[in-house]
Amino acid sequence: MKKNWYRRMLLSYFPIFLFTVTILIFLSFIMVNEISHKETVKADRISTGYITDTLTRSLRGIESNVLEEVEKNAHYREFLNVERTQENREVIFNVVNSMRSLIANDSLLDSMYVYRIEDKQVLTRIGLVAYEDFADRSFLDQALKNASYQGWSSIRNYHELSMESDKRVITMYKREPLPFGTEGLVVINVNMYAVERLIQSMKSDSVTFLHIKDKEGKLLFSTVPNQEDSGKVLNQVTLDLMGWTFESGIVAGQLFLWVSVISYVWVVIGLLTVVFAIFYIIYITRKNYKPIRVMMNRIESIQLQNDGFSIKMDELSLIDRTLENLIQQTEDYDKEQNENLLVGRKQLFFELIQGEDVPHMNERLHKLKLLPEGREVLQFAFIVVEIGHYGQFRSGFSVRDQNTLKFALSNVLQELARDEEMQAWAEWIGESRMGIIVGISGGEREAKEHIRQFAEKGSLWVTENLRMSLTFGIGPLIQGLEKITSSYKPAVEAMHHKMSLGKDAVIMSEDLPGQKARKSYKHLQLAADLVREFRLSTGEWRIHFEQIFESLEADCLKDEDIRMLLQTMMDMLGSELGNVSEDLREHFAGEKAEQWKQTMEETATLEQLRSLFLEHLTEIYRLYVAYCETKNHKAMINEMKAYIEENFVDPDLSLKHLSDRFHISGKYASYLFKEEFNMKFVDFIVQLRMEHAEGLLAETEDSVQSIALQVGYANSITFGRVFKRVVGVTPGDYRKLKLKPGKARHTGHL
Repeated sequence: MKKNWYRRMLLSYFPIFLFTVTILIFLSFIMVNEISHKETVKADRISTGYITDTLTRSLRGIESNVLEEVEKNAHYREFLNVERTQENREVIFNVVNSMRSLIANDSLLDSMYVYRIEDKQVLTRIGLVAYEDFADRSFLDQALKNASYQGWSSIRNYHELSMESDKRVITMYKREPLPFGTEGLVVINVNMYAVERLIQSMKSDSVTFLHIKDKEGKLLFSTVPNQEDSGKVLNQVTLDLMGWTFESGIVAGQLFLWVSVISYVWVVIGLLTVVFAIFYIIYITRKNYKPIRVMMNRIESIQLQNDGFSIKMDELSLIDRTLENLIQQTEDYDKEQNENLLVGRKQLFFELIQGEDVPHMNERLHKLKLLPEGREVLQFAFIVVEIGHYGQFRSGFSVRDQNTLKFALSNVLQELARDEEMQAWAEWIGESRMGIIVGISGGEREAKEHIRQFAEKGSLWVTENLRMSLTFGIGPLIQGLEKITSSYKPAVEAMHHKMSLGKDAVIMSEDLPGQKARKSYKHLQLAADLVREFRLSTGEWRIHFEQIFESLEADCLKDEDIRMLLQTMMDMLGSELGNVSEDLREHFAGEKAEQWKQTMEETATLEQLRSLFLEHLTEIYRLYVAYCETKNHKAMINEMKAYIEENFVDPDLSLKHLSDRFHISGKYASYLFKEEFNMKFVDFIVQLRMEHAEGLLAETEDSVQSIALQVGYANSITFGRVFKRVVGVTPGDYRKLKLKPGKARHTGHL
């Protein structure tokens, strides 16, 4: 035998190990670099965001302080009044002192001045200057043209006096008086140099850089002398107040210097881990190989012929071959035992229900692990369980699914029996039938009630969960399992009465009728009476129909006897009506009749059969009556029309009246009117009455109440409501308008 399993197991670890270590080291570098980059970007973003927030707060603070001073200090408003200023020159000094105080209190605020529109004078912190002599008049011209602008200007050059050098400032102006005055402007200048120093103080030039660009992308300010020396831009933050873009990042040559140090540490840790892992793998491999060596020693010690030991095999192959042989032998043995057990159970089951003498019954029951023989199980009963609509069951499931459902069904019913404190033994005794032997203790009445509850619960559970219908036939209780055939035969007999007794899917054998002679002639007589009334088309056939089914239910006939009797009744009816018309003949012969007969055979309960026959006979009766009545259709409808035209003023004229007068049903009379005149009977008689009423209103002076009585209405209110609905106006308005008969209705329709 080749002893290479140890080397194979040892060497098989190394490729995976080396690959894993490589991936871990590589991922470590990536993770460290990624984390460093993210943290650097985050720190830089926070720093840049702090600068923009500080600058925003500073500019808003300047704006707020200046405008608050201008709003609260009344001298600014007085300065805008020329006459007031001439009267009191101190106003100018007070405004100048206020401006100087504001400029002195804020390092960013470079200067401010107030322009008075009335006489075109500019007041600066130096004094009053005429517009023509003011150095910043070009900006004032632009501000006056766009006085509603609320933001800051772009960077511009500014000086108050002609001898001063230009300064870079950003400017904001507000109309005076605040907020929307038209008498002057307040102009605020912020020193751009001071802003740059503020930004420079919050940035470290040796580590980070910052570029500030305007809306057009033009560089306004940078913390590094040469923009090309800066590194990659990591963050861009927009200053909404000015529209500037702040681009920041790490100065080239300074990014991730500390990463290299950490990388060396990771390399050392990785090497140490590899060395440790090698020694650990060798140790664990030797340790894991010991059980395999012990197993191999035991296998080699077994001396069996033709076991393949002569073939050179490694350890794993030999162990696998040995285990496979043992497993196969175990499976074959278990399979043989289970088959013998199932065959023995089924054989004993059929021997018991057939009433054969079963030798050593108790010993066989104990061996097969079936119903235990004990003192507490005193009574037994046999239950036949049948799957309803078995044809649909077979067509709806494959053979494999059918067997699976049957297996599940037998297990479920045995579990439910145990829930009712009964012992149950179930076997399939036919393709669609299962037999269950139940053992139960207690009194006879209590035992019967337990068995009924078990059957009802089983039927309900299977219907709700397996979407199947079951019928249970329950035999009588017997003493001793050897007499189970005395319960089996009545249970099977009970299944022949599913229609009459299986209302709740449970049939007790004690409910079966006695063996007295059946009075079949009674049911045949009822069927003959139904056929006679049917042929006479009196409608009384429904009474005989109900009597037939009441008699079938009371006598508890077998299912096959019930179907035979009803089919005989249909044959008798077919012989009477089959030759009347082609439509009727199809209901008694041909493909339609065969389909209906197949449906009748699949009906499970007597109530369903009653509904099926009633619907079918009603349809036949409708066709038969329609055929009989259409023979004199034209003559009858013309006679009815003439009768209505002569008697339409009769308030009692109705479909019921016509039905009694012409000996037809009211529904049929309504049907004839609809077919012949394309209008309902009620609309026809209303039309006649309204035409007559129009003539009486136009040609007589009779009251509305009198006319209502003359045209068949009991009171004028009902007459007036119907008249307005049909004619379009009330009877009184009709007479006032002196309309001619029929004119108002035509006008109303238009």
